[in-house]
Amino acid sequence: MNPVKYLSLGVALLFAVCVQAETRSGLNGMVASRSALAAQIGSKILQQGGNAVDSAVATAFALAVVYPSAGNLGGGGFMMIAMADGRVMAQDNREKAPAAASRDMFLDAKGNVDRNLAVNSLQASGVPGTVAGLLDALTRYGTMTRQQVLAPAIELASKGFPLNDDLAGQFAENLEGFRAHPASLAKFTHDGMPYKAGDVWVQRDLADTLQRIADQGRDGFYKGKVAEQIVKEMQGNNGLITLKDLEQYQPVWREPVHGTYHGYDIWSMPPPSSGGVLLVQMLNMLEPYNLGKLGYGSTAAMHLMIEAQRRAYADRAEYLGDPDFVKVPAATMVSREYAKQRFSDFDPDHATDSTKVGAGKWPEESLQTTHFSVVDKNGNAVAITTTLNRSYGNRIVVPGAGFLMNNEMDDFSSKPNTPNSYGLIGRDANDIQPGKRMLSSMTPTIITRDGKLVMVTGSPGGSTIINTVLEVVVNVLDYGMSADKAVSSPRFHHQWMPDNVRYETGAISAEVAAELAKMGHKGLSGSGFGIGDANTIVRKDGVLEGVSDPRNVGGVAGY
Repeated sequence: MNPVKYLSLGVALLFAVCVQAETRSGLNGMVASRSALAAQIGSKILQQGGNAVDSAVATAFALAVVYPSAGNLGGGGFMMIAMADGRVMAQDNREKAPAAASRDMFLDAKGNVDRNLAVNSLQASGVPGTVAGLLDALTRYGTMTRQQVLAPAIELASKGFPLNDDLAGQFAENLEGFRAHPASLAKFTHDGMPYKAGDVWVQRDLADTLQRIADQGRDGFYKGKVAEQIVKEMQGNNGLITLKDLEQYQPVWREPVHGTYHGYDIWSMPPPSSGGVLLVQMLNMLEPYNLGKLGYGSTAAMHLMIEAQRRAYADRAEYLGDPDFVKVPAATMVSREYAKQRFSDFDPDHATDSTKVGAGKWPEESLQTTHFSVVDKNGNAVAITTTLNRSYGNRIVVPGAGFLMNNEMDDFSSKPNTPNSYGLIGRDANDIQPGKRMLSSMTPTIITRDGKLVMVTGSPGGSTIINTVLEVVVNVLDYGMSADKAVSSPRFHHQWMPDNVRYETGAISAEVAAELAKMGHKGLSGSGFGIGDANTIVRKDGVLEGVSDPRNVGGVAGY
């Protein structure tokens, strides 16, 4: 059998896929993604007999081709897998600090954080984990070969595909950043001129890299020619990643964060993601108050949720980091007892001043990412959130290899109490150390009830990710919304510091905003910006409803 021929999707068919955000229903399988092309590839894998893991791996590699601002080979992320037999697994393929990294590496002579160095340089790149993570998941839980799941991505990269307005616009917006790097300019422009919608975009270098991965497995990326290309670029531009860093990288399988909420089981990512811990912590704070009875969008419900967000994000800054390097009190933080204590000073009539909210205490014991969701006919589910950190990472393409490098090192706390690109404050738990994984907000989440799948969700959005997932979950479980309405409803965000409430147009009415302001909530700021991109699947009465978030161009494919 020729796997390439076996899974050839027909480029013409893919180009006909609707590129608008959409909702679809299906009985046998569903993929909800930021890219219609990637979703169609994932669905095709399901139709050809693959399970949810096969589909997720194929979708992820396709996103490296068709959604390069966040889909990637040079980044990392987190994966939740829930099998129909009740097993739930969490995989950490987060990037790691190179061996040559040091705590103060981004501080200038005056001790201040050099933002350009922390974001736009190759020193900002952590050791990539995406490829190792995807291949390991495929080997453990998939049913298809590497060649089969990689074939669609290789075809799209080698033959090309017509750019839509979304991608052509992204390339144009980032053009000045690409100009400083010849390989980036060559990849994202047509001989230095901006691409236009309808132009066919061919990525031969990326196709060659993907083919090496298909042929050689992880050695096709972490050793040999591709590894040498990465290191050559590092050595020529003060980067830190070495051949040894690449060869030694391994994904880690971790115990999922687990909580319950109104009888539903919540499964989400453990540290070094802060997502699962904060999600369960906030749900524990909210559960006694019956949000459904308070009413969607009411002043009481908004006040309650903002106060839960405020406290959870304060704990994030103090306690969360890579559990392989620091003691993370995750079990305590997701306990109902701790939530009760943490929320004991909640005042239903007044906002709390964030400057007076520190991290919780207990006795000593003796902005660019992408998320997609997959469900197969047997009820197996995968939630993957993957990223280069900021949109297009550091905008540096590895010459000859065709992919962008991440700038995840900025997710460390470069200096205590100094905000990163997303305004998040961190402390010693998330300081830079060689081999350490940087703290994340990614929150791929799977919800079950009585062992049966209910929901798969997650989102990009930097510091807003956790609250996006919280609000989608609450919309479904508390307010009884359909998947479409739960994802489409406007969102709000509070992250402790800075002490302000950001919200999308329509999330908070003028009347409620005025009442919240009287209660002491600060910086209420509504605008047309979007929060999150929660590509979600909900299973109800045996039917899968997949939603691509209408805030962005995306796609859903099911059958």
